[in-house]
Amino acid sequence: MNEIGKELSEREREILMQIVRLYILKASPIGSRTLSKYLEGELNLSPATIRNVMADLEELEYITHPHTSAGRIPTDKGYRFYVDSINDYIQVNETEINKVKENLSSTDTSNILRDTSKILGMLSNYLSLVKIPKIIDCKVVKLDIIKISSNRLLIVLALDSNIVRTISLEVDYEIDEKHLFQINQYINEKISDKTIKFIKDNFHNWISDYPSKNIPLLRLFTESLDDIFTTKNQDQLLVAGTQNLLQYPEFESKERIKSIIELIENQDIVIHLLDEYEEPGNVKVLIGSEMNDSILDEYALVISSYKLGSSYGSIGLIGPKRMNYPKIISLVKAVSAALSST
Repeated sequence: MNEIGKELSEREREILMQIVRLYILKASPIGSRTLSKYLEGELNLSPATIRNVMADLEELEYITHPHTSAGRIPTDKGYRFYVDSINDYIQVNETEINKVKENLSSTDTSNILRDTSKILGMLSNYLSLVKIPKIIDCKVVKLDIIKISSNRLLIVLALDSNIVRTISLEVDYEIDEKHLFQINQYINEKISDKTIKFIKDNFHNWISDYPSKNIPLLRLFTESLDDIFTTKNQDQLLVAGTQNLLQYPEFESKERIKSIIELIENQDIVIHLLDEYEEPGNVKVLIGSEMNDSILDEYALVISSYKLGSSYGSIGLIGPKRMNYPKIISLVKAVSAALSST
């Protein structure tokens, strides 16, 4: 086994874990004297011994040192070792969980997801992300065609994720109430409990089976299919807590503030990462270079997914790599579970 891939000794593991913990706590490079005092009573190692171990860890690329300091800070590899070694997660307290559930009591999905974004940002003090489920994956519960004037219709589409879409259609003829009822009933028989994607792929075949295909109202509905079942211009990502990142020393410089703005403006980068992970109940942690984008090199992202009805979405928290992983992993997991149970 080469040096970079060699297994750490118990002493090396303990010192690395403590360097990461102290750096998360202090946000400044950790020196051998600081670490010696912190480990006093546990390992009882001299600063000289600790310096030797730290030199080995640096050679193995778990830690590095800024040019202006003799202390060490974790590398992405060091953080990854720490995250993969966590055994004791900080449980989200009951008050916080109840707060989440109370705020997720709305029956309006858009409000639920906005509240989730705000709650996550508030409880974590990081940048929160909520990716909205794709409408195209939602199942239709019911469609109502409502006559609101002699030549105007309102289409109300209820989806199984508590999402309701409405669209109005105008015609240049008198709407026949009898045909309206029959078409509404026929369409519901065909589309109920089907995903929007499935409906769009099969609707024309279903309509071809309808006994009176030349009814103007039916032609109107068929021609308006894309408008009724559109997935264009759907909001994909809700973001909250941008100001939270500005309180961390990592982001005090103008360059880092600019990177935050760039991150918010390039939502496709984050959406792509959230899309990669759709397994409800579990949590994934991505650290710096693991996200394969230079904009995200100084960040960590904790992601989980949730399920609303038949469709999936993702939630996440972005913060400095020096985030409180035991607490944040538990928080994301708890909010994901609360959201999935609404």
